[in-house]
Amino acid sequence: MAPEPFNPKRILIVTDAWRPQVNGVVRTMEATAEVLRSRGHDVRFVTPDMFRSFPLPFYPEIRMAMFAGRRIRAIVEDFRPDAIHIATEGTLGLSARRYCVKHGVRFSTAFHTKYPDYISARMPVPKSWVWAVMRWFHRPAINVMAPTATMKRQLEDKGLTNVQVWSRGVDLSLFGGGYPIPPALADLPRPIWLNVGRLAVEKNLEAFLSLDLPGTKVIVGEGPQAAELKAKFPKAVYTGGKFGAELAAHYAAADVFVFPSRTDTFGLVILEALASGVPVAAFPVQGPLDVLGDAPAGVMDADLGAACRRAQAIPAEIARAHAQKFTWEAAARQFIGHLAIPDLEPFEVEAVQHRAVPAAPEPAKAAV
Repeated sequence: MAPEPFNPKRILIVTDAWRPQVNGVVRTMEATAEVLRSRGHDVRFVTPDMFRSFPLPFYPEIRMAMFAGRRIRAIVEDFRPDAIHIATEGTLGLSARRYCVKHGVRFSTAFHTKYPDYISARMPVPKSWVWAVMRWFHRPAINVMAPTATMKRQLEDKGLTNVQVWSRGVDLSLFGGGYPIPPALADLPRPIWLNVGRLAVEKNLEAFLSLDLPGTKVIVGEGPQAAELKAKFPKAVYTGGKFGAELAAHYAAADVFVFPSRTDTFGLVILEALASGVPVAAFPVQGPLDVLGDAPAGVMDADLGAACRRAQAIPAEIARAHAQKFTWEAAARQFIGHLAIPDLEPFEVEAVQHRAVPAAPEPAKAAV
């Protein structure tokens, strides 16, 4: 007789990424929790706003919690979750990981952000050092959730053997409605080439803004590179951050969505654009390769300008149809399936750690 599928009623999610941050990690956590709660799961979060915190130097809106260990222990022992998911590798993630490993509590993790690429772009730190920390962090997890099959293979190549794919979804009711063109975009020369996201060096926005394209380039979002980009590319239109129906209206007003990032692990904005009936132009790299695949909803080319021009010919209905394959309901089912392996006995730390390929020594100190 087959065992009953694991169906945790009480789920605790620990995440360093949370409001007021606006990024794919926060959107993913919120959307997943909404689906799970609608199915009767009790989902609780441990987030930075529950603790004293300090801002990251490069990202002041991202705050790292301090002295979280005791309270995390109290939360776990009071809530008594059936499953613990550690979403990020920040100070909260480290505190939760330390508690779980010390007390033999099974937990899952997720790999949302390619920190080796992001950190090495800002500081003279070899990527191999950051990957060593990533392996150490994720090694004890029952499952490490990666957003795409490509990311799964990359993590396995880096020495992790416990990786599962947890895909993403899109709110089809929000993106794709018949929105009027926002007044700020109504009189712009066409075509409109749109990018939505964080204005930061890892997003590779200069590759987009330096293209020789007709019409108007529109950038929706905020971030630490905003002043630099505005000074260097003043002809582009910068709208600042947009949310909800206003964001959806900006998507709907575009002719092509341009995604120049080479480092995103998925790219939720790609799905939001497609759901809005806007074809995508991108480099043939992880993220676009996994989301678009062989679908005719976008164009991937090492020549991003060529991809933009070819994407103009893609009908809106083809873009929208591809987005409909990605739902948060399906993503939430994957998430539940990867939370734990129910037929395992409570583990000893050593028994879990031997599952990963030995690759790096444990760091001497971890500031939590």
